[in-house]
Amino acid sequence: MATLPYADVDSSLRAMAGRAEGFGRFSIGGLHGPLYPVTNLTDDGPGSLREGCRRREPLWIVFEVSGTINLASQLSVSSYKTIDGRGQRIKVAGKGLRLKECEHVIVCNLEFEGGRGHDIDGIQIKPNSRHIWIDRCSLRDYDDGLIDITRQSTDITVSRCYFAQHDKTMLIGADASHVGDRCIRVTIHHCFFDGTRQRQPRLRFGKVHLYNNYTRNWGIYAVCASVEAQIYSQCNIYEAGQKKKTFEFYTEKICTCRMKSIHKDIYVVSDVIIHRQQTEKGLVLVS
Repeated sequence: MATLPYADVDSSLRAMAGRAEGFGRFSIGGLHGPLYPVTNLTDDGPGSLREGCRRREPLWIVFEVSGTINLASQLSVSSYKTIDGRGQRIKVAGKGLRLKECEHVIVCNLEFEGGRGHDIDGIQIKPNSRHIWIDRCSLRDYDDGLIDITRQSTDITVSRCYFAQHDKTMLIGADASHVGDRCIRVTIHHCFFDGTRQRQPRLRFGKVHLYNNYTRNWGIYAVCASVEAQIYSQCNIYEAGQKKKTFEFYTEKICTCRMKSIHKDIYVVSDVIIHRQQTEKGLVLVS
C-alpha cells in the first residue's frame, strides 16, 4: 500500500531528509553529517546554535535545551544543515536566520518572534540559495518579512507553518529589476496565515504553488502577483474579514502575470462560503 509522503517523517531522527513535498523535495539538510547538540541558549560560542550553523561540514543540529535564543545579529546558515527543533521548544528572537548562497538546508520546529532592525526577516533566503525546506515553524512580529525569498533562490518548500501578528508576511522575488528571479520555484502548503496583513505571499517573477493553506482576516489582500508571476492556488481556504479582496495584481514595468485559482479554493465572506472552480471558459464563482 502506498503511504502518504509525510506520514513517516518522525519515525526516526533523520527520516524527514528528502521528504518535503513540492519544489523543495530534494533537500536533504545534514543527512550525511554527524549530530551537533546545542547545549546552551547563548548567541555564540561552543555549544551554541550559531557555532553549529557556521561550520562548513554537513550537520544534523539538535537541541538539548529549551528556551529563547536572543540574537544580536543575523545568524548565517551554511550548506547541508538540518536545524531540528523537535522535542524541545526553541524561540529565536532579536534577529533571524540568513540563508545566503547555501543549499540543502532544513529548518524544523522553531519559533521566530520579535525581530528588530532594517532588513531583518525571520528567515531570509538570498541570494542564490536552493533546496531549502522550512517545516512546522511559527513566525510573528518582525520589522521586515517573516520569510523572504529573493535573488535567484529557488527549489524551496514552506510547509505546516503558522504566521501571525505581522504586516509584510512573505516576499518572493526582490523587485521588478531582478529578472534573474525568473528561476524561483516555491511550494507553500498546509500553512496558516492568521490575521497577517498582506503578502501571503507577494510574488514577482517565479512560480509558486499554494495548496491546502488557510488564510484569514488579512488587512489589504491575501495573495499578490506582478512582473511575470505565476501562482497556482489549489484547495486553499480564504476567509475574509473586513477586507474582501483576495487576489491583487500590481502592474510594474515588466508584467505578464498569470494567476490560477482552481480545484475548489474556498472563499468565506460574511458566513457565505463560495467555491471557485475552473470551467472551459474561465474562472467562475459557485455558491
